[in-house]
Amino acid sequence: MPDESFVHLDGPWTHRSVHAGGTRFHIVEAGEGPLVLLLHGFPQFWWTWRYQLASLPEAGYRAVAVDLRGYGGSDKPPRGYDLPTLAGDATGLIRALGETGAIVVGHDWGGLLAWTMAVTDPKTVHRLVAVSAPHPRRLRGALLTDPFGQLRASGYTLGFQLPFLPERRLTRDDGKLVGQLLDDWSRPGWPEQDTAHVYREAFGIPTVAHCALEYHRWFARSQVRPDGLRYARAMRTEVEAPTLQLHGALDRCILPRTAQGSSRYVAAPYRWRLLEGTGHFPHEEAPEVFDAELLSWLADPEPDR
Repeated sequence: MPDESFVHLDGPWTHRSVHAGGTRFHIVEAGEGPLVLLLHGFPQFWWTWRYQLASLPEAGYRAVAVDLRGYGGSDKPPRGYDLPTLAGDATGLIRALGETGAIVVGHDWGGLLAWTMAVTDPKTVHRLVAVSAPHPRRLRGALLTDPFGQLRASGYTLGFQLPFLPERRLTRDDGKLVGQLLDDWSRPGWPEQDTAHVYREAFGIPTVAHCALEYHRWFARSQVRPDGLRYARAMRTEVEAPTLQLHGALDRCILPRTAQGSSRYVAAPYRWRLLEGTGHFPHEEAPEVFDAELLSWLADPEPDR
């Protein structure tokens, strides 16, 4: 069984721990310049941004990838896996890094909490990049109105609501299910065996599987609980940060039609890009294409709608 040291993978970056709001976060950083905070999704950890940790510094940015609460080398407290708390983690981390705001790039769950940050603490989000992540209200609506589309695609989360058993399924056979999810949601031919092995091993770190599942459990149960309804109402507030939304055309986890339409919640300049030939992980499946879209948008002082 691996321990937290497993995620200290070598590369053109440095590892360190940063405390924010009483929680210790493992971060990986490279470069100097405007801060770009990179937030990963499920079932991954900071390493999903390895390509951008090279390309962003080359373009003059300070790139920081973090293991979210419960993942990798970060703390794994028993609670706090709701989107408002997770957004508070990220805004606190920005300040702990010595900045008042950042360009926030989030994939999957990281994207959902990036959308949340832009509403709950808008001054900390200078620009927003949502990758494979619809606005939370779009996702909520699609689960209710698209039963043969997004609800079916999200069927795996129903099994995650059970106690104990999902944790065992994610970790048995050396994380075989983690590899299967990566394969099911991505373009044909990705991930390579070595890449899948890294993610499978990382889910073997004690309590990671449980913490990762708590994200899904909160989101499902919050649909009918007071805290979730308060969150959904709060998210009606329009985003004031320029927003780029990138989505893989072959994504079978979050359908492109679910993500489309998120612009209705953005008052600032907004750009949508559907990346052909990629699935749920475009920043890894086609990093050169992804980086070209990201860097050209970041370089534009007045991004178009």
